[in-house]
Amino acid sequence: MTEHPWQIDRLELQGYVDAVGVTRQDPSLTALAELHEAHVRRFPFENVDVLLGNHPGVSLEAVQEKFVGRGRGGYCFEHATLFSAVLERLGYDVRRCLGRVGDVTRAGRTHFVVVVTLDGQRFLCDPGFGMSVLWPIPMEDGAELDCRGWRYRLHRVDRDGAVLWELSRLRDGGWELMHTTDELPVHPVDVHMGHHFTSTFPASHFRSGLMLTRHLDGEHISVTHETLTIRRPGQPTEHRALHPGELRQLFTDLEVTLPEEDLTRLLHLLDHLPPIR
Repeated sequence: MTEHPWQIDRLELQGYVDAVGVTRQDPSLTALAELHEAHVRRFPFENVDVLLGNHPGVSLEAVQEKFVGRGRGGYCFEHATLFSAVLERLGYDVRRCLGRVGDVTRAGRTHFVVVVTLDGQRFLCDPGFGMSVLWPIPMEDGAELDCRGWRYRLHRVDRDGAVLWELSRLRDGGWELMHTTDELPVHPVDVHMGHHFTSTFPASHFRSGLMLTRHLDGEHISVTHETLTIRRPGQPTEHRALHPGELRQLFTDLEVTLPEEDLTRLLHLLDHLPPIR
């Protein structure tokens, strides 16, 4: 018997379901949206292991041990690896896609999303972005989605003979491009290569500072090693410098649990990073 290329048979599905607090359901848009939001709220977006230099990798076994076993989070390669495996095991029609964050002429294919087809309609699932959508968004040109006050829009673009999908979010009265997804085939080696670049390339922004974000009820929290940003739908963004010693408390408040030796080492490392430009 040939093993699934994404090794989804190694997923401990019940452990994941218990961790995010949902019940198993037959595939439907309602069930997909519930699962998507539960995943985003349960597992934060963060790059702690990249900064510590001890990232376990993005194999399904490594990711589920980190997320489900230790209650941690990670970045897109981890989120989408786990979420796509869960969806396939639940019976969804899944396709994995890569994208570029920001300017497509300068950015590498270092974002990982999941496309789900339900009753002939495709939906973009994006559980591993710093300001992730909470629910799937229809893959239709001009589709808009209001996720509990957070507004997103998807545009189809034909460029150089390829179909691309631009996801934007409404920010301070204007639409801001988040990332652009293509429809080229994706294989596990592509994800491992993208993770390797993101986590080891000297100029990667994942190596130059803390990224920690979490969706809470009615607000989105974003933390760097210097600043705290709080966004609430329809309200001005709060952005300020961190108080001395505040970062340690934020790890507790945002439920990012690290062994004390790792947290101490991380805080020491962050204290000695150059200022954000």
